[in-house]
Amino acid sequence: MEHPFAPYIQMLGKGRQGSRDLTQQEAEQALGMILAGKVEPVQLGAFLMLMRVKEETPAEVAGFVQAARASLHLPPSLPKVDLDWATYAGKRRQLPWYLLSALLLGSHGMPVLMHGIGGGTAGRVWVPDALNALGIKPADSVSDAANRIARTQFAYIPLQVLSADMQRILDLKALLGLRSPVHTVIRMLNPFHASASIMGIFHPGYDDTHQQAGALLGEKNLAVFKGEGGEAERNPDGACKVKLISAGQLLEEEWPALFSSRHMKDETMDVARLGKLWRGEISDEYGQAAVVGTAAIALRALGCAAGLAAAEKLANELWNTRDTGYPERIQG
Repeated sequence: MEHPFAPYIQMLGKGRQGSRDLTQQEAEQALGMILAGKVEPVQLGAFLMLMRVKEETPAEVAGFVQAARASLHLPPSLPKVDLDWATYAGKRRQLPWYLLSALLLGSHGMPVLMHGIGGGTAGRVWVPDALNALGIKPADSVSDAANRIARTQFAYIPLQVLSADMQRILDLKALLGLRSPVHTVIRMLNPFHASASIMGIFHPGYDDTHQQAGALLGEKNLAVFKGEGGEAERNPDGACKVKLISAGQLLEEEWPALFSSRHMKDETMDVARLGKLWRGEISDEYGQAAVVGTAAIALRALGCAAGLAAAEKLANELWNTRDTGYPERIQG
């Protein structure tokens, strides 16, 4: 008797003439079965690699996201979250300055939920490393994250805590040697139903995939762009194409470079510099430009500014009036 999951593999693997993309509903059903433990390991590997070869469509991503969201175990009531921030790439050339962008929004009363991983590729700095330098602990449960959001307007929750099942699939990269659709899906989880999302991509074309998948999911406010190191961080040394969903409308904006010449790679990657810049103890033109520039994109995604110039102006105002003691209060 044929296994119930076999048809989904057949849809993808019947060769040039017989294979086809999954519909949004089929994608939701397929990942739903995977997350429910109803597939064999060999089937999961075959499915993930067939998807990797052809690359996921926006409809497939939307269906996968629906299944992933349905599998989450959330408390009955959630705090208001303005911005969902995905962080899954790590940084190897520059510090994760975008963390200060998220804290900047939180310190001005715009709650941010950040979710991601704390490792996976050697030689990179991850958000948990940066949080540790600021004395901020990751949430150890979904309820803990909800409480932190309500109390301090910021929380970081590891994917392992948010969805151990998704983490296990993500970890298969070490065994298979290739990324899978899960790397796309986790960026769009938005577990606390934030009114807006921001995400970074590295591989070309995935900005379109995220934007179109967001539209299929009915997302009203979203920003996705090729950020520094693949994270949602504006690189001030180069131009940045931002794909937006703004009040349900699909847009594309070109954000120019903020410097005429490029900065050198950060050879020390000293995470202590994040707190020092926040408190005004050091000056770092690249770091400050990355923080403020990234915050501007986030504000654009949130609908707080009608365009690039207004977003950058507001981001600078927030930075200049930031609460330098805010990270310390998150520690408590």
